[in-house]
Amino acid sequence: MDKVKEIQQLKAKIAYYELVIHELSAPIIPSLIEDTILVPIAGPISQGRLESISSRVLNYFVDHREMNCVAFDFTGVEPKDLAQLDFNIFAIELRQLNTALKLMGIRPIFVGFNPQLVREIVQAGIHVELETYVNFKTALTVLFNSNGKSLRSV
Repeated sequence: MDKVKEIQQLKAKIAYYELVIHELSAPIIPSLIEDTILVPIAGPISQGRLESISSRVLNYFVDHREMNCVAFDFTGVEPKDLAQLDFNIFAIELRQLNTALKLMGIRPIFVGFNPQLVREIVQAGIHVELETYVNFKTALTVLFNSNGKSLRSV
């Protein structure tokens, strides 16, 4: 096989895998609650990844106007996944995502922040107003209750 053709095939394969990674980096999953989606986030967090997640979610709502709530689940983010992230940048990205969603009429909920992350943000004096819950089950309970339902009835 000719080297140029082989390089082109390898570049195409890399582009394909980059697309797969991008798609899997923030899957959008329908929730038990009508009009609500779940976005589980796991693994290393960077400013670029946060921007990509924001863009993906905001674009999702352009095509799904019937949705009105999104829960971002950070349970899968470990302290080591935040090692290269500036907490000010993290807070700014969350604040911007939160504001953009609210301006679109979407209720953003954030769950599963680990204690070390929370401690770092608080110690840095960063102020972020987000609707947060300890885990997705608690958030679901609140959402069900606000809709006049309970988890037991489902």
